[in-house]
Amino acid sequence: MNEELKSKVPSTEIELKARNGMPFLLLNILGIILSIALFIFGIVYLEKESFVLGGMMLGLAIFYWCLPMILLFAGLKVIRPNESMVMTLFGRYIGTLKGEGFYFVNPFTTAIPVPVNLSNQDGVNILEQETAAAKGAAAQRAVTKKLSLKTMALSNNKQKVNDQQGNPIIISIVVIWRVADTAKAMFDVDNFVEYLSIQCDSALRNIVRLYPYDAADNEDANEKSLRGSSQEISTKLSEEIQSKVEVAGLEILEARITHLAYAPEIAAAMLQRQQASAIVDARQLIVEGAVGMVEMALKELNAQGIVDLDEERKAAMVSNLLVVLCGNRDAQPVVNSGSLY
Repeated sequence: MNEELKSKVPSTEIELKARNGMPFLLLNILGIILSIALFIFGIVYLEKESFVLGGMMLGLAIFYWCLPMILLFAGLKVIRPNESMVMTLFGRYIGTLKGEGFYFVNPFTTAIPVPVNLSNQDGVNILEQETAAAKGAAAQRAVTKKLSLKTMALSNNKQKVNDQQGNPIIISIVVIWRVADTAKAMFDVDNFVEYLSIQCDSALRNIVRLYPYDAADNEDANEKSLRGSSQEISTKLSEEIQSKVEVAGLEILEARITHLAYAPEIAAAMLQRQQASAIVDARQLIVEGAVGMVEMALKELNAQGIVDLDEERKAAMVSNLLVVLCGNRDAQPVVNSGSLY
């Protein structure tokens, strides 16, 4: 894009200073009343054959109904909280009307329609407006003339992505965002919601390929993973998406993973791997506890002098205790009525 073209593209929004619309509304109502009175008196003077005066009164009344009254009403705008209207005058951007209130602007200015209905954000297919079109063109125009400045959430559909180790995973994210610059959102991109959705998919793929699904047991304990480092992943996602949507005038407040799972083709194998890892960890904990209990038992027997065991008998006792403590099933007791020796 050359410098001349860049200079024609609005880079930042301009807040439009508009007048209070109530005096203009009262003035228009007064004008309507006077025009009706003129119309009535014009008919009366025509009946009295005062054609010149009656014709002038009728002409003034009809002229007011056709032009000034329409223009005054066209300039009245109502802005609710967290709404705005991007105004242009004969194709030139003149400012954004922001702040709740009742305003009067130049009647010849027009508000740029919002490209999508922001109330229908559900997945990547947000641009499908079949239900909105069924409601009628008039209702759709009334909705899309005002640009919402509210904090909104965009939840993209689940998608299959390969992690750092090449394992296919199913992942989806939710992005909390709002419009920060109305001029950029309306003029610098064709459709800022579609643009945001595409950039979310791109950023998600870029971030996911940098991390494994889960940290390996034999690796460094500080290794980051998609499942275990949610806060870091969220921060990196927000920064990545923000860098891509800056041109559209959008602000990313938060981005978090809402769904994370292995793809169906490897889910069963990975589940077995996780189960095996859990069994090994549990066995390790049981063995550590059993060794501690055996050591404590031998120390107590030796300290209290209950029985004097040689090395062979100690080994047999240790073996029996470990079998009892580490076994999967309850031990079957055997009563020995004979002598130890």
